[in-house]
Amino acid sequence: MRVPDTSSRGSENRASKINLSQIGFVESQIARCVGRKGKIVRKKSGKHSAELFLTELERLRCYIKEIDGAGLSDQAATWAYEAALLKSMVAFERLMLECLVAAINNDTGTISSAANVIFPRHLTDEVCEYLVVGGGYFDFRGRDGLIKELKKYVPDGHWLLAVVKKSDKKALDRLVALRNWAAHESAQSKRVALRAINAQRAGSAGSWLKKQGRLDGLLHNLEVIGRDVARGAPF
Repeated sequence: MRVPDTSSRGSENRASKINLSQIGFVESQIARCVGRKGKIVRKKSGKHSAELFLTELERLRCYIKEIDGAGLSDQAATWAYEAALLKSMVAFERLMLECLVAAINNDTGTISSAANVIFPRHLTDEVCEYLVVGGGYFDFRGRDGLIKELKKYVPDGHWLLAVVKKSDKKALDRLVALRNWAAHESAQSKRVALRAINAQRAGSAGSWLKKQGRLDGLLHNLEVIGRDVARGAPF
């Protein structure tokens, strides 16, 4: 899966911006859904997504223990830590997208206003996801960027916004910056990552993460978010 380099650009031009082609697609999907009499519209659950996310984090912790005990070369361990970092961010982005889809499914009022189209009270999760990613992928630039993305679809005071606003900004910003550095290895992504970890130099994202239990500490912060989602999600 292609990982976007969000270190050097904002999210203004993301595919998630609603346009006429998206509205046409959504309207066709709505027509299909309405025509399926007696069929229950499938919906995502924030609580269930959080449970899956927490399980994935536990698997990643076991993977890290395997790395540490495998007697790998320094380079191999570095790459293995970067793989764990990338997997952790894939899991977190999936959690946020699924929670956003669930939130839109529960209340389409905000998205109706943004698109200037009156949507039914309930949509399929595929339609809701298309409204967010537009056939692309869900990405954000740090904690503030994630909050900005969420505000496009949910109102102030929403439980999902509350969870993200409560999260550790430094930890989430570090995770995103290090993910970008590991994925792209560009000069720009390295500068952003070094600034995020408050360091003047580091060989790579993996070489920084594998020391002093740093990756495990960042995973702990993701676990806190996952548990807050599990408690805060109404469904």
